Amino acid sequence: MTFRLGLTGSIGMGKSTTAKLFAEAGCAVWDADAAVHRMYAKGGAAVDPLAEALPGAIENGEVSRERLKEMIGHDPSVLGTLEKVVHPLVGEDRARFVEIAKADIVVFDIPLLFETGGNKGMDAVVCVSVPADVQQERVLARGTMTLEQFEQIRAKQMPNAEKCALSDFVVVTDTLEHAREQVNDIVTTIRKGLSDA
Repeated sequence: MTFRLGLTGSIGMGKSTTAKLFAEAGCAVWDADAAVHRMYAKGGAAVDPLAEALPGAIENGEVSRERLKEMIGHDPSVLGTLEKVVHPLVGEDRARFVEIAKADIVVFDIPLLFETGGNKGMDAVVCVSVPADVQQERVLARGTMTLEQFEQIRAKQMPNAEKCALSDFVVVTDTLEHAREQVNDIVTTIRKGLSDA
């Protein structure tokens, strides 16, 4: 039996690092963002259907995230069209991954897990968390967005406290060692449950 573990958390909470720690602990990790990047690249599964639905989003044979952002900025209904095309493709990619995964625990790294209802398909959910000031500091330190952009993204996401309350496990990513310790405890707990089943 494969245990389906959802991994979520808001921007700057340390989700990518935590996903790597689960991989180190012997779990198979499927990354929603990486799947979308593959689909948007030349020859990716989303290129042709989006060329038909949103021709303005295609640049040099691939889906341009910048153009999509501009198009959604001008016409918010573009987002609905985009999701209608991309969500089923993402679902297929995830299903294929589960079929070939050899691990007893498959971790699904999905930023908007609760927002999209993806948690319903999981056996348990892990939420990564740090205090809001640490989150803001981390995101701004990347130098890729302004405080205003960060606040806009955070406003669209479910509040961190709510995500943590809905999750089965919370990993506090204040230090790498502390996060690794918590991940290993979660994996041990799940594996014990699987062997007792």
